[in-house]
Amino acid sequence: MLRRLPRGLFVALVAGLALLLAVSTVWAVRWWHEGHRPDLARAVSLAPAATERLSWTDWRAVRRQVDAELGIRPDAEEVTAFLDEAFSRDLSTSSALVESSVTLQSKFGFSPATIDWELFAQGPEGAVEILGFPDDTDFKAIGDRLESLGFTRPDEDEGVWAGGADLLARVGPQLTPELQFFALLPDLGVILTSDTRAYLEDAVAAATGEADHLTSVAVVVADTTAPLTAAVFTGAYACEKLAMASADETDRAQADELIRSAGEVHPMTGFAMAAHPDGHISVTMAFESDGVARTNADTRATLASGPAPGQGGSFSDRFSVESAAADGRLVQMRLDPLEGQYVLSDLTSGPLLFATC
Repeated sequence: MLRRLPRGLFVALVAGLALLLAVSTVWAVRWWHEGHRPDLARAVSLAPAATERLSWTDWRAVRRQVDAELGIRPDAEEVTAFLDEAFSRDLSTSSALVESSVTLQSKFGFSPATIDWELFAQGPEGAVEILGFPDDTDFKAIGDRLESLGFTRPDEDEGVWAGGADLLARVGPQLTPELQFFALLPDLGVILTSDTRAYLEDAVAAATGEADHLTSVAVVVADTTAPLTAAVFTGAYACEKLAMASADETDRAQADELIRSAGEVHPMTGFAMAAHPDGHISVTMAFESDGVARTNADTRATLASGPAPGQGGSFSDRFSVESAAADGRLVQMRLDPLEGQYVLSDLTSGPLLFATC
């Protein structure tokens, strides 16, 4: 015969089960979101907190876009042909690895022809390459290759493989200085590289959760669409480097007049410009509030439809503004490039009027 539990014990068990269910649900939701985050958003979340500018290339998607069938060990001719085709479509200019690719593939066993994606993260104290690899990557084999090339194996699995400028020169030609030091993070499916050991150590700490990572631009890369290439800036960096501050006096005067005619503009908290598989360019700007975003949507669309001081000519010679709308505290614009125009590579260096602050 079953005995009834004391009421206090029964209540405690029910409460405990409810708490366990709640915790399990939270972890399940977090696991689902992590597994379904766009690669760009996940990559940005691995960057050091002080990062100001990020350059993204989804190499796996670029290979699909240009119908490249390279296999897992492409030769130098295949790598070069792929990158030439990507360049002709303005899909490789965000990468810091293009010039290094042939040597990378032959000596290190990977390159833009085989990795999944690349994020080049730059800040005032240094820069780091964050490289995403396929799920079946043999990181131990990559480590063995590094050792055979002369890199010093670290004492810890997530430590820094030390190389240096002299070693790169011996390994092969045209290797970017960002490949002087390596860190292999197989649990995250990434490899980090940098030209300085100290900055790479800081970057590893950010990627593994031991130090603060970049959060200020999360909102402008959270979109579920997957860009082929993108340039992402913090608001402060965009206002200083991308806007009109770098223009000459004549262009700044013209810009001031165009802004007065267009309406109010406010500082951004984040900025992203991205190229998509269907050919359109998206521009996402984050602002402090929904109301500020609504005000800036009309102003920015007007500025993006007229003269382009500092760039020369008019923006309408480069693209058409298909849409511009506020969505919460974001302003999202869709630009359709005219034939033969390399909008992303041309407009990710200032001065850029519609990114003005």
